[in-house]
Amino acid sequence: MDKKTFAIGILSLTAVILFVANLLVPQSRVAAEQLVKDRDYQAVTANWQANDDALYILDNRSGMMAAFIYDPNQRAMVPRAVRPVMEAFRP
Repeated sequence: MDKKTFAIGILSLTAVILFVANLLVPQSRVAAEQLVKDRDYQAVTANWQANDDALYILDNRSGMMAAFIYDPNQRAMVPRAVRPVMEAFRP
């Protein structure tokens, strides 16, 4: 066995190991969960539906909260709901 054959064998074995390792890695979903807080506004990202994230913006002065999601057809953030925050805490 010469050096060339040995190098090709090692590289092939390494490629097979990396391929199998790539198949065995569990699939993880990326989730955006960030919070930005200031005196007048708060912005939070969270799950909206199964595969969608939403941007929630809270106006601390008026007590209103809006949920925005990205619409790929319009290529823009569109408001989905605008409601007072206190509606979330009603029984």
